[in-house]
Amino acid sequence: MAVLDVSGLTMSFADKKLYDDANFQLERGEHMGVVGQNGAGKSTLIKILIGQLLPVAGRVQWQKNTKIGYLDQYVDIPAGMNLIDFLHTAFADLYAINDQMNQLYQDYATKMDDRLLTRAGRLQEELDAHNFYGLETEIERVMAGLGLNELGKEHVVAEMSGGQRSKIILAKMLLENPDVILLDEPTNYLDTAHIEWLIEYLNDFAGAAMIISHDYDFLERVTNTIVDVSFGKITKYRGSFKQAMRQKEGKKALQEREYEKQQEVIDKAERFIRKNKAGSKSTMAKSREKMLARMTRIDPPEDNLKASFNFPYENTGSANALRVENIQAGYGKPLLAPVTFSMTGGEKLLFSGFNGVGKSTLIKTILGKIPALSGTSTFSPSAKVSYFDQDLIWDDPTKTPLQTIQDQFPTMLPKTIRQRLAKAGINAANAQKPMNLLSGGEQTKVKLALLELTSSNFLILDEPTNHLDDETKEGLKRALQNFPGNLILVSHEQSFTNGWLDKVLNVEKLSLKK
Repeated sequence: MAVLDVSGLTMSFADKKLYDDANFQLERGEHMGVVGQNGAGKSTLIKILIGQLLPVAGRVQWQKNTKIGYLDQYVDIPAGMNLIDFLHTAFADLYAINDQMNQLYQDYATKMDDRLLTRAGRLQEELDAHNFYGLETEIERVMAGLGLNELGKEHVVAEMSGGQRSKIILAKMLLENPDVILLDEPTNYLDTAHIEWLIEYLNDFAGAAMIISHDYDFLERVTNTIVDVSFGKITKYRGSFKQAMRQKEGKKALQEREYEKQQEVIDKAERFIRKNKAGSKSTMAKSREKMLARMTRIDPPEDNLKASFNFPYENTGSANALRVENIQAGYGKPLLAPVTFSMTGGEKLLFSGFNGVGKSTLIKTILGKIPALSGTSTFSPSAKVSYFDQDLIWDDPTKTPLQTIQDQFPTMLPKTIRQRLAKAGINAANAQKPMNLLSGGEQTKVKLALLELTSSNFLILDEPTNHLDDETKEGLKRALQNFPGNLILVSHEQSFTNGWLDKVLNVEKLSLKK
């Protein structure tokens, strides 16, 4: 039985149609992977399903009384709220019942009214039915699984990094135990061990799920059906991710054959018409014209948009690019043992280690954005550093990519900006959408496009592949490989970093966390 029925779904922004007359169902117990290029409309689809956006046309019908859990990266969290209090909000209704029950017991102690005792007993039964007294154990289990224990229960949410915040939002959503789980790039900020925990959780989850991810290994292990969002269509495939992709390639090959076969028929008919339009066979030529007019044309298979990047290089005459000596990074107390390393001109260095170990903190300390607890970092006097921060934070998220770049480069012509954005894989429609309505992948592309507009000789990129589709990752990798200057890359994606960087600093081995 379907828990979700989508029919006739049509959605567009400006001059771009995301999907037209799309139809699919999410069945009970199905774990559906949602795939497609950045900007294809995957995140938009989720927002339509939960009612945050209205489609141009079509119907979204959820089964009655379905409890939906959505991983909302931008949920408002009250200022000053700590981690454990935020997780407790997953059970706010049960804690409210507990407060009522305790008040009834207090009232009974003074009034001795048996009716109060009866009401308190009913509330006690309701709490027991919902395993209220096992909640703290369940919270501990989820915190351990997602690597939240090391943050500390009293850690204020507002002081957390974007990755840490995403993890606690995911934890709260899982604790709510919904009937349907909607996840948008859940593995972005998880290290290998915590991804394994999430895989086990999802495989044990009896409800339905929709999971947007560019981590295809992850999808292969947690999904049993796939919807592909591409070229204005939403196509559902049964089976694992790999099986779905084989079906997609088979469908593409069939379309290619049918297209080519039809083109042969069209070419032959058009040649006949040109040759015989005015001759004795003009009646036959007119018949062929009518045949062509009635023909339903087969479209050729479309290929994915290829993003490309080129980071401008400003030459430096210095052989010594960076010297880091006994630097300790942390907020008040050190996260890592003292770090010492050096880089010569053109070297490319990878910071490896699990998420949350302190890679971003070390980068910010080296850059001077966070004061070093001890030690020094010294760039070459001729170093020109460009820095990519993984957090998708904008001065004004209501501005479009076009306006955002224009603000930083006021003399740049709008046409030039649009060309730069297109090269990064941002189409005309998304170039004019507010930043806060773009997917994480589209926002990341805008940040990379901005990085291309200033020449440098030292790139520092902190998790630049989060949210990106495979085609864009490949374009970014080629650009970084071709960059003549220095590079410090923070990344947990082995498929992206394997085999082309000169040095590796394993930050995990430097961790002082117990």
